[in-house]
Amino acid sequence: MVSVRSATIEDIPAILSIYNDAVRHTTAIWIDEEADLENRRDWFTERRAAGFPVLVATDGHEILGYATYGPFRPHDGYRHTIENSVYVRADRRGRGTGALLLAALIEAARAEGRHVIVAAIEAENEASLALHARFGFVETARMPEVGRKFGRWLDLVMMQLIIGN
Repeated sequence: MVSVRSATIEDIPAILSIYNDAVRHTTAIWIDEEADLENRRDWFTERRAAGFPVLVATDGHEILGYATYGPFRPHDGYRHTIENSVYVRADRRGRGTGALLLAALIEAARAEGRHVIVAAIEAENEASLALHARFGFVETARMPEVGRKFGRWLDLVMMQLIIGN
């Protein structure tokens, strides 16, 4: 049975594997270079120190995906808005793991008193667009050719969910 829990430092190698697979094979992450273990440990430590959740979906001891959120923009006026990230292991996509992670992130954001969750999604990532729409996110912007990866221009869709007062 799949469950979601807070990530621990011991989960970093699995998170790194999922992250690097997305870098290598998808347009979900607009980065060309893979990360190393030190990079992901620093990322994890910084997220936790800033009070942001890092969650993992597990099936027993196996990590199936991870999710987090962080600041949308660095300025004070945006402090109630966060941007989410949800990544699922390639062999587990389409089985509900992303939905479990996104639901847990939304609940964490509500508990923290956040107001808006933003998702920035590559326009051809239909699975992520549909997942976010299922949870009530609405498209608020479509920005043509703002990124480039795998030798082609990428369009960015901004979605948001208002969750608080």
